[in-house]
Amino acid sequence: MTEQTLKGSCLCGAVQFVVTGEPVRFYHCHCSRCRKSTGAGHASNVFISNGKLTCTGELDHVKTYKLPDAQRFARTFCMHCGGPLPREMGDSGQVFVPAGTLDDEPNIKPQARIFQDSKASWSCSGDEVPCFARYAD
Repeated sequence: MTEQTLKGSCLCGAVQFVVTGEPVRFYHCHCSRCRKSTGAGHASNVFISNGKLTCTGELDHVKTYKLPDAQRFARTFCMHCGGPLPREMGDSGQVFVPAGTLDDEPNIKPQARIFQDSKASWSCSGDEVPCFARYAD
């Protein structure tokens, strides 16, 4: 992989970000925490190595919730819209980026579906459900 600069924002646009580094992992996570955090069948996350994260906008509206009993789980979000935002992962030098927040395409494609044992029975892989350009008729 090579270093890349990616831009993104929360849903309402109150917080914008730029992350620079090397995208090294791109996972769809089916764990129950990610499902509850996103309200969907999985979370899609990109991990940036040697990452530098710069946020702009209404930074006083950025909040991080760390699940008390979880070693690795936290959720950073905009308090205006509830939209997820990236976060630096401690001293690891990695930046965790919810893929749906990106305005740019990362130079990495999803590599794995993780925590498949926790997958909801209704969660799709994308293969068995019809696709439409807009709303289904």
